[in-house]
Amino acid sequence: MGKQSLSLKAAAIRLLARREYARAELRSRLQTLGATRDEVERVLDELEQNGYLSDARFAQALVAQKAGRYGKRAIAHQLRQKQVAPDAAVDALASIALTDELADATALWRRRFGALPKDEREKARQVRFLQARGYSITIALKVLRHAAAGDESAE
Repeated sequence: MGKQSLSLKAAAIRLLARREYARAELRSRLQTLGATRDEVERVLDELEQNGYLSDARFAQALVAQKAGRYGKRAIAHQLRQKQVAPDAAVDALASIALTDELADATALWRRRFGALPKDEREKARQVRFLQARGYSITIALKVLRHAAAGDESAE
């Protein structure tokens, strides 16, 4: 292993010491240091074998960070953007399926708005907010219906 590879590995470990990275994300960061693709791939393979780098761990961390504030669709989109291995993404997203998306969306809506919309324009704004956070139109409308009905089971 040459001097470049050692410094490349040291740079990768420094980055991983701060936070988890997806393999593709770390690859792109290391390539900006001027290393060849082969050198970067060798270092990434070694880091994965030693347990320093894991797409599964990165996916779990991202899901844990975003769950409750974003819907499953938005989190899945972020995992695809980070080029996380599909099997790692599916496993991480499975933990969201255990939670109740309607309850999460309702809690988010209460924190953000807390009051029913006064008119159609306000209703559209509230629905757009929930959709932007990755909740489906069905969930967004259910949140507003439950709130209007005063249904405590939506919480």
